[in-house]
Amino acid sequence: MERPRRIIECGDFVLRCWQESDFAPACTLIEESREHLRPWEPWVARHGEKSTRDFLAKSGPNWASGDVYNYAITKDGTLIGMCQSYRCGEPRGRRLGYWLHPAATGRGIATRATAALVTEMFTLPDVAYLEIAHDLHNTSSAAVPSRLGFTEVLREQATRPAAPAGSGIDVVWRLNRPAPPVDDAPRP
Repeated sequence: MERPRRIIECGDFVLRCWQESDFAPACTLIEESREHLRPWEPWVARHGEKSTRDFLAKSGPNWASGDVYNYAITKDGTLIGMCQSYRCGEPRGRRLGYWLHPAATGRGIATRATAALVTEMFTLPDVAYLEIAHDLHNTSSAAVPSRLGFTEVLREQATRPAAPAGSGIDVVWRLNRPAPPVDDAPRP
């Protein structure tokens, strides 16, 4: 099974695989982002050292199995967020997720990181489509798929606990694998 690159250069920032040695900076990143994330991410309420250690310990095996590709987003060597791709629905579909430290928002980093992840996921032959889901009220998250050419395909009851600011309705966006270019060259 093919795997995505472990490091993706994005100009002024980098996507790279999480490592167990990221424990202290990951804890700091999450703690500093807690109030920013709390309205939209129910897991933040349960965050602690154990959950961070568990996340980092599972990142390697999840990558090896192809179930989840978690990337740290770093700028000048400092963690500023994360993005991920994980299996969903049909075997050839994957969902994307992303979040940033509040100081890194408003500069297009989430959109550019997600665009890089889209490009990388479509290099994998078993990926037919990508999806992004967000709460109906989370307009900041909604801007990313809209900018990247995803199409809204569904609104559904959230299966996970609703976030404190959430509506409990997930908006699902989809982007299908681009068709290969047509060769218009004359045939001999």
